[in-house]
Amino acid sequence: MASGFGSLAKEAILLLDKFSAGRQCFVDFMEEASKELQIRDTLEKKFILDVFSGCIEHKKLLDIVVNVFYGQKGKYLSGGDRSQFVIICYLATFALDELGLQGFSNIITSLGAKKMHTFLTFFFTNLTTWIQEEWNTIYDAAYVEKHWICPLLRWRPEMDILMDQLGVKISQGNQFKKSPIKTTEPQEFSLTEPKPRPLPVPELIPQQEQSKTVPKSTYRAPKDMQMMEEVKQKNHQKTEELLYEANIKQFRCANPHKSEHTKRAMSQIKEDLDSKLQFSSFHSSGLPSSNTTNSRPIKLNSAAILRQRVLYDRQVEEELQRMERLVEGAHEPSSFLQWQKERREKDLLEELDKIECRRLEGRISYEEAAMARTRIMERSQKTAQLKKEETAQLMRRYAEKRLHEEKEMRDLVQQVTEGHKNSKMAKEKLHKFKQSIVKEVAEQSRELLRQALEEAQAELSRKFEVIHEIHAIESLPHVRVNDFDNTEPAGHELLGEMSLVELKERLALLREAQQTEQHEKREQILEEKHNKRQLLSEQLDSIDLNRRVLAQAAAIRKEERKALLGYRKTRIQDERVIALQKKLEEKRLERQRLKQTESMKPKSSEQAAAHTGTRTKKSVTEESLKELALRLERHLQNYAP
Repeated sequence: MASGFGSLAKEAILLLDKFSAGRQCFVDFMEEASKELQIRDTLEKKFILDVFSGCIEHKKLLDIVVNVFYGQKGKYLSGGDRSQFVIICYLATFALDELGLQGFSNIITSLGAKKMHTFLTFFFTNLTTWIQEEWNTIYDAAYVEKHWICPLLRWRPEMDILMDQLGVKISQGNQFKKSPIKTTEPQEFSLTEPKPRPLPVPELIPQQEQSKTVPKSTYRAPKDMQMMEEVKQKNHQKTEELLYEANIKQFRCANPHKSEHTKRAMSQIKEDLDSKLQFSSFHSSGLPSSNTTNSRPIKLNSAAILRQRVLYDRQVEEELQRMERLVEGAHEPSSFLQWQKERREKDLLEELDKIECRRLEGRISYEEAAMARTRIMERSQKTAQLKKEETAQLMRRYAEKRLHEEKEMRDLVQQVTEGHKNSKMAKEKLHKFKQSIVKEVAEQSRELLRQALEEAQAELSRKFEVIHEIHAIESLPHVRVNDFDNTEPAGHELLGEMSLVELKERLALLREAQQTEQHEKREQILEEKHNKRQLLSEQLDSIDLNRRVLAQAAAIRKEERKALLGYRKTRIQDERVIALQKKLEEKRLERQRLKQTESMKPKSSEQAAAHTGTRTKKSVTEESLKELALRLERHLQNYAP
């Protein structure tokens, strides 16, 4: 029996894991566990159930030890071993005398020497210190000392010998497990510039083996299929034309100009608005005279007006201080600002060159993708032709199969009609029987409806009689006596008691006082609003004056910037941009040559390709120069102080 204690302890551990995971009733779980363990011997079954029930009964005591053990050694352990430590703690505390040293050591070795050595060392070193104190808080100190601590202290020498044996086993196992330490070899960083991503080569579609063609004498295709095939070819040709036209056109996202359609729509909207405004042009005497001094472009609230005025006052004060410093002999940082402005423009031009290079590289990759797409289209046309031939053969087979199925269905219908002739007599008899049943049910339902109608009429007549009695009671006259005097108090003997007339007079006087107070408050508020409005108008006038001054200064700066842009437009382009433009032109010419070699293309597409192919290098460079100038102007406007 001692040699089998390890397997029995493992069974108890499995039961404890199931119970803690399921969170079900203890009694039901014990019944289910006893049914599952009917195969085992009665002694083994009793041992497993006793260990499991003891762990549940003394859960508080065992959790104190295991929780602290996990708190100190938890990073070296897994959460699934908790049930093992709970059962070992229970066996060492409550069942060590019954098991004996041999049975207990058998259980320890079956569960793992290293873990059990760590737990038993922790348990017996802290037994007489904080473990005893924690157990004393739950149970009586004398009971704990007599029944649990003293037996464990008697077993302490044998436990020390057992733990020494476990320590020797662990050290021997670690000697065999030691392996030579591998040293890491440093590797140099590869700081080479990454290559551009190549275009993916399209995979070849595996072709199926051609089957033997059916001779034309066996089957002749219907005309409908031929007409559908012609319509498909026309639609396919039309889609190819549209795709070719879309590929020839330039990138719309890279072109800053509006399309012709949008220009036409905008001009049409503008003409409609002008026609609406010309209804009385021959009667008008010019635009009405407006006071430009009071025209304000933005509607501001009072807080915004005051903040704007404070801002302008601060700017004026700073300008005056700057002028005073210059008069006193301070240095003007204009040279540094000029140098900073030039450096910013130079960086901006370099950034624009980079943007142009990226755009040209994108156009080149687009041309390469278009050429690859044309090659793929040629392959797909060949495979489509093969697929069409295969589908035609499948359609022939399908038609033959349908004819055979129709013939079988005709034979089946003839057999069913012969069987239906014999069943007509049975249907007539069944119909007569159903009619007789319906007549009987109808007579019974009429009788029930007549009885229900008589009962409803009797109930309705009774309700009418009750209503007449209520109306007669309500029509009797009520005598009311009114002896109330408004000028006399009620006589409740309260302090400050007054009559109704006196109360009304006092309320009227109080209402008049409130109205006069509200009128005075309203006049005060109106006066404050008037003063505030006048202050805001003065502030707005000063703000308009400052805005006009700033607008004039901005116009002067804009003129200077335009002059600088006119000078910058004439600069020589970067060599890299010119090389990319040459490469783009070569790719375009190559793609146009591929388009011209296609024999099945319509004449309109050939003419468009020839027209795009005649575009010279000079026109391409002029367009790129215009785009660069527009982008440069936008960036300078954004970076302007």
